[in-house]
Amino acid sequence: MKLEIKKLNLKDKIDLKGKINLQKKDWILIAIIIFVSGLAFLLHGVIGGKGAGCVTVKVEGEIEGVYSLAEDREIEINGGTNILKIRNGTADMIKADCPDKLCVNQRAVSKNGESIICLPNKVVVTVDSSENSEFDAVTQ
Repeated sequence: MKLEIKKLNLKDKIDLKGKINLQKKDWILIAIIIFVSGLAFLLHGVIGGKGAGCVTVKVEGEIEGVYSLAEDREIEINGGTNILKIRNGTADMIKADCPDKLCVNQRAVSKNGESIICLPNKVVVTVDSSENSEFDAVTQ
């Protein structure tokens, strides 16, 4: 009895016209890969939102509150002098009664170590998260 071993080459899958001939098993493998990658993407979105981290709000060096980034809300800080909006896993200062409004003009923060600071009102908002910032320092 003679056992014949056939090598599979990519050339066997492509005919002379350049058309790719895929078997049923090839299509099943492609479908499984697409399904698993889509499932991983969805799970990352669902699970990643739950572990979004939190923001710590300090006024004059004292902690006024710690809030989750996973729950959308607006927070009045320092008796209403500042309003912090938490939405879609980010925190943004949307209102302040300080003259320069630098804290309002800062971008929203969401990554570990990022902060929003309002010096006139002595408000500091700091993010504690498992997701690190893309920058470790900023210079001008």
